[in-house]
Amino acid sequence: MLSLEKVTYRYAGAPRPSLHEVSVVFGDGEVVGIAGRSEAGKTTLCLVASGLAPRTVGGEMSGRLLLDGTDAGPLAIHQLTGRVGIAFASPATQLSGVAGTVYEEVAFGPMNLGLPRSEIIERTGEALATLRIEPLAARDPARLSGGQQQLVAIAGLLALRPAHLVLDEPTAQLDPAGTRMVGDALAQLAADGVSIVIAEQKTDLLAAICQRAVVLDVGRVILDGPAATVLADPSLVERSVAPPAPVRLERAALAAGIPDATRARLREALSS
Repeated sequence: MLSLEKVTYRYAGAPRPSLHEVSVVFGDGEVVGIAGRSEAGKTTLCLVASGLAPRTVGGEMSGRLLLDGTDAGPLAIHQLTGRVGIAFASPATQLSGVAGTVYEEVAFGPMNLGLPRSEIIERTGEALATLRIEPLAARDPARLSGGQQQLVAIAGLLALRPAHLVLDEPTAQLDPAGTRMVGDALAQLAADGVSIVIAEQKTDLLAAICQRAVVLDVGRVILDGPAATVLADPSLVERSVAPPAPVRLERAALAAGIPDATRARLREALSS
């Protein structure tokens, strides 16, 4: 379990906090979507949840980050990275820059954990297979497209097998096919008991893979509940959060006066 207890965080030099008294719990095997307008605090929440803020980012924080009931404050950074993995929108911030092939890049993390060779091979092969990027194994990461690099960066994260996964806009550079691959991989990880926090502008992805959604605005939690309920909340439009396509279609159909039975058939078709 990963949880924030009354967390307030302010970046160094910032006039006001980016998070205000945020308390939220992410359970084992739970996929929780984080939504909100730009500057709502989504990235900051991800940085705090991963332990990177304030210890590597700087700034001031009150409240606590708990990992499986243990205060993360006294943990060394290598202890944190072994338990919480984080991915950002830009793969350039995550690739090592020293690996000559995708295979070596994905194996880089497990190698630095000092794992046995057999386990490194197993983890690397499994991560490549999960994201269906085995054909890229011999390629130079620097010569891949941005979307391909993002898949490689996420595979490297999966190879570490963290108990908790924090993803900040992980599909920003991916096309619909790549987004589906990541969504499928996250669903499998959740089934294996990994807790996943995913901040995304693509509410269709959140609706597809998240059991729960949290909405932030000006650094505060304003909605927290079942994803289907939260992502259909009418107030999201006022906060510059686009609802998922099925919600938009349902509202358009209702406004056009389409009968209930026809709308029900449309909902069933979209969910199948």
